[in-house]
Amino acid sequence: MTNTIKEGTILWEPSPQFIGQTNLAQYMDWLKRTRQLSFDNYFSLWNWSVTEIEAFWESIWEYFEIRSSVPYKKVLSGRNMPGARWFEGARVNYAEHVFRHARPDTPAIISQSELRPLQEMSWQTLYERVATFAAALKAAGIREGDRIVAYMPNIPEAVIAFLACASIGATWSSSSPDFGGPTVIDRFKQIEPAILVAVDGYRYGGKDFDRMQAVGQIQQAIPTLRKTVILPYLNERPDLSLLDNAILWDDFVRDHGNAELTYAHVPFDHPLWVLFSSGTTGLPKAIVQSYGGILIEHLKFCVFHMDLKPGDRFFWYTTTGWMMWNVLLGGLLAGSTIVLFDGNPAYPEPDTLWRFAEETNITLFGTSANYLLNCRSRNIRPKDKYRLEHLRAIGSTASPLPPEGFEWVYQNVKSDLWLCSTSGGTDLCTAIVGGTPLLPVHAGEMQGPSLGVNAKAFDEEGNPVINEVGELVVTDPMPSMPIYFWNDENNERYLESYFNMYPGTWRHGDWIKITDRGSCQIYGRSDSTINRGGVRIGTSEIYSAVEDGEEVLDSLVVDIMSGTGHLKMLLFVVLRDGLGLDETLKDRIRQRLREHCSPRHVPDEIYAIDEVPRTLNGKKLEVPIKKILTGIPVERAVNKGVLENPDSIGFFVRLAEELTQRQS
Repeated sequence: MTNTIKEGTILWEPSPQFIGQTNLAQYMDWLKRTRQLSFDNYFSLWNWSVTEIEAFWESIWEYFEIRSSVPYKKVLSGRNMPGARWFEGARVNYAEHVFRHARPDTPAIISQSELRPLQEMSWQTLYERVATFAAALKAAGIREGDRIVAYMPNIPEAVIAFLACASIGATWSSSSPDFGGPTVIDRFKQIEPAILVAVDGYRYGGKDFDRMQAVGQIQQAIPTLRKTVILPYLNERPDLSLLDNAILWDDFVRDHGNAELTYAHVPFDHPLWVLFSSGTTGLPKAIVQSYGGILIEHLKFCVFHMDLKPGDRFFWYTTTGWMMWNVLLGGLLAGSTIVLFDGNPAYPEPDTLWRFAEETNITLFGTSANYLLNCRSRNIRPKDKYRLEHLRAIGSTASPLPPEGFEWVYQNVKSDLWLCSTSGGTDLCTAIVGGTPLLPVHAGEMQGPSLGVNAKAFDEEGNPVINEVGELVVTDPMPSMPIYFWNDENNERYLESYFNMYPGTWRHGDWIKITDRGSCQIYGRSDSTINRGGVRIGTSEIYSAVEDGEEVLDSLVVDIMSGTGHLKMLLFVVLRDGLGLDETLKDRIRQRLREHCSPRHVPDEIYAIDEVPRTLNGKKLEVPIKKILTGIPVERAVNKGVLENPDSIGFFVRLAEELTQRQS
């Protein structure tokens, strides 16, 4: 499947009619009427949003009519980072803004899983079930600031538990049940939760996985737990005898069926949830984001950058352990219906999600770049099999989407479609760069930086560069930046994570190129960049070249220091069934790299592997594999509990031993 498209080729342009119907166009018209501010295009609006930061975020507050029981004193305390304070004095509640949408008979949630058929939940039913669960939490003694954790799949009950938690001012954290017990303990134990909400098990790819033993492990390791609420999901009546102080979901809420939902108004910077870094190396960072910061950022992102409206159906293939689940919840803030799917996206058929999109009339279909590329490699053609007339946009994230991924979408899904490739991350729980419905889509590129995000590419001296690859930085504060890491004495890990390289400037840890027309390209993590003879290249460029041919389905590249002190570039490829890695194929791969990248970026060695190691979120394990191959013990280099395919590590452990023997 040869790539026939050139990077930067325009694949889609919004029509004047399309632009006129966007939320962004309405906001710009509102700015003109109420502020006498007129902007000719997206980038003039963006420039104002990052220059007049206080005026921009105040306009967002007013445009979305954010409710506060107490007026704020000041929009922003100062532009210093870290330490900027937003909307001091304001008291808000996230859940209150979800339930502003008085459409009781329309669906708030559509869901399906391998254990449950397609079903809808109205806004009224969601409200009632959240009120009931919130009342049960209060009866259990939960108050503002207490932590509630969930070991739950992407099902309506997880949304209900979160909104109940948010309504009373408590702090939430969730993990997917495909995480093993020790991995979950590494996360939840840090924040000392009072309540654990968990399923008894789940089904994935047609196989059942009982999680009661893992729940028991979590209970034993976290002495602060007062109660564990078990949702029967795999079995109708799970055995609670192995657990301490556990209660079934229905029994927990039984006496609270007629409760009214009330809202605790908490300070703007009160902790809403704790997200955790991937934890591929060492203890995961406990990243705390605020009620107000997430509320105002997700309103901006979902309404302006996803263009979500009441009546839209917003889907993202995610688990509760990935920040995109939290972003998906933002669809409720926009008044949209959120669409949940729990299960293997390629079971029982490789195109299961596309059938799901047809059945649920999804308007924005969100997924990972890896999923789209897998569809491409399997020659899936949704447009030939499914009616997708409601589908207006596709979102892609988790890793860079190369030009061939863009090409596949427009050739095989829908030609008249807004494809918004985005990049951000757990640290900010939003997109730093990504989509805007006002701009054309260029192959292999993200349309531009998000509003209110002063994103730049920095060289090693901290100077901004254009049309060159540099460090992705954010030079001014954003409301959704972490307020702190949990139990991080003197902010040591926080400062080390973001501000050590460029003091006062947020360094995100990705390589980015910002073009002279404002579009952006992400080139992978900056600490996994390939440096050959002083020429730096992002791993995504190498993958695009290597996977351009028919033979290679997936790949991984690292560079390591050899025993002679020279950097060696090692390439690992997953081949199509029936192919062997002979010298002829190696030569073809090398030739593609010469042509697409440079002669410097021809690998020193090429290896065939069965599968590329990935996190549960689908990210390639470049840095941990690099560490393993340089002799760092596997238990220090990677946490297998966060891997989608932990057995894939074995090849690299054996290769590391072989490389060590060669040098000795």
